[in-house]
Amino acid sequence: MAMRDVVAGVAMAVAIGLAPGAGAAELKVQPADSVETVLAAQKGKRASLRLRSGQEITGTVAQVTGKLVQVSAVAGREFFDAVVPLEAIEAVLVRTRD
Repeated sequence: MAMRDVVAGVAMAVAIGLAPGAGAAELKVQPADSVETVLAAQKGKRASLRLRSGQEITGTVAQVTGKLVQVSAVAGREFFDAVVPLEAIEAVLVRTRD
């Protein structure tokens, strides 16, 4: 392995490690919140949805309506979006720490 490759790899690792809030989001829940409002606050961020069926869908929250959530860049199916009824969601998981 060339020294140039080692230096480039270390520089990339340091840049990723020093990026503020990289991959982490803050989660604040208010007394009046619902699944819809929690998801709306995560718009544009990655989240996992645990469904009542037991299935888990992870991706970027693209859009939230009164009845549905659109998840883009679904993990493991990056060329697909998913539309999930809010009533099918049992839990919303958000990465808060690195």
